[in-house]
Amino acid sequence: MRSYLACCALAFVVAVLLTPAVRAMALRVGAVSHPGSRHINVSPVARLGGVALYVALFAPFVALVLVDTSVARILRPQLARGIGLLVGGGFIAMVGAIDDVRGLRAFHKLIAQVIVAGLAYAVGFRIDGITLPLFGPVYMGWFGLPATIVWIVGIINAVNLIDGLDGLAAGVVLFAGTTNFIIALLSGSIFIALSMACLIGAVVGFLVHNFNPARIYMGDSGSYLLGFVLSTTVLVGELAQKTSTAVSLVVPCVALGVPIFDTLFTMARRFLERRPMFVADRGHLHHRLLDMGLTHRGAVLVLYGVSIVFCATAIAFSLGRAWQIGLALLAASVIFFSLVRFAGYFEYVKAHIERHGQLRDPLTEGLKELLVALPVHLARAQSESELAISVVQTAIGVGDLFERLEIRRAESGETVFSWGADRSTASREGGVTVRIPIGLESRYRTYVLLGIRKHFGIPSASCQVLMEVLAAQLDSHFVRTGSDWGSDRGIGSPPTVPRVAFDAKTVL
Repeated sequence: MRSYLACCALAFVVAVLLTPAVRAMALRVGAVSHPGSRHINVSPVARLGGVALYVALFAPFVALVLVDTSVARILRPQLARGIGLLVGGGFIAMVGAIDDVRGLRAFHKLIAQVIVAGLAYAVGFRIDGITLPLFGPVYMGWFGLPATIVWIVGIINAVNLIDGLDGLAAGVVLFAGTTNFIIALLSGSIFIALSMACLIGAVVGFLVHNFNPARIYMGDSGSYLLGFVLSTTVLVGELAQKTSTAVSLVVPCVALGVPIFDTLFTMARRFLERRPMFVADRGHLHHRLLDMGLTHRGAVLVLYGVSIVFCATAIAFSLGRAWQIGLALLAASVIFFSLVRFAGYFEYVKAHIERHGQLRDPLTEGLKELLVALPVHLARAQSESELAISVVQTAIGVGDLFERLEIRRAESGETVFSWGADRSTASREGGVTVRIPIGLESRYRTYVLLGIRKHFGIPSASCQVLMEVLAAQLDSHFVRTGSDWGSDRGIGSPPTVPRVAFDAKTVL
């Protein structure tokens, strides 16, 4: 235990003392996060904190192995893994540092993550098999390599994505590292326990400078490094054998529940919105909490609390006692559901489904067909009535969209063209009336009333846009035919932008 405390204390001291020097270096080389876009800082803040974290994390570990021969003797079988952790951590931190200073394409960063994950697999951090209930051990064979790569790359990016508020990523990693340390201590995994002791000390020392208001960010160099260390150390065979690989993977998944959930939801959200997966935005969990009115520190503390509950659940999993697992799962489920509900994710999914449905509803599709087919018919019309009849005939042909069409004078309200059902009858039956001014609101002379058949329901926002295009087409042809039904503009003038109004019962 004294070795663990010594590593933790030394890592803390190194992080506290080295971070200001790294901050000064970051400011000199231009590794700075500027306000704006998705960044919430109000003034420029230095990045590159991963350099300090790397030195603070590995210096005590190496020093202890060199000074304490008994520890070195115990860890000698883990020498390859230790070197792999040191080299792999250095490589991924360097890639992140380059991104912090100069910027790298997402594809290049992904390639670097895959390479470092492959290195980890080569030195012994691997998923060889999983013990499943009722089935026993299932060995992966060659599938162990892609499974290991997906695991390591996934955790690296999960930690990176949660790094959006002062001290948030460092705090979440601190709780996850503490969880891993406790489990490693209980299972007798000295290598993991020492690694986590160093990680805890380094992160706490860095938080002295990183907690709100932060004077330095860990940047990609830090988030990549911490994600790499967390994802690899749980794959050490000693821990996996004593707890089963399934448990050894479930524990960090639960402990890192906040960033993993945020990552999965971000991927789902970007997929639904048909946006690139690797383009940054302000839709993350912490951004949503800020948008709901929480202060910067308040949002961080809320997510700290959720992380603590998840970590307690992870520890209960590792103990393997039914009542503890059940109680922890219940608490974690309540917290998780509350977080999802509080952050508005249910509303987001519902709104997306509604928007998607509106974009594909029959009325929208019918209006699209109408606008494609209509110009040919309008071009043949030589009078106002022929133009109106062209609209009616085309609308009937593409889907029987309207039950009536009227054209009225703007000033007097006089009806100059009428087709279809009576207005009062349509109103009683629940039909929707659309009022379309012909031309700019300040210059239009007439307006069109369209009675939409009631089975289409209330028109969507997409329908409003399409009807505005319809109004612009009509106005253009009214002007072409010399009709005074069009707006007060000459042929060749810029298209007008009408404003469409909807009313479910009567005309506005």
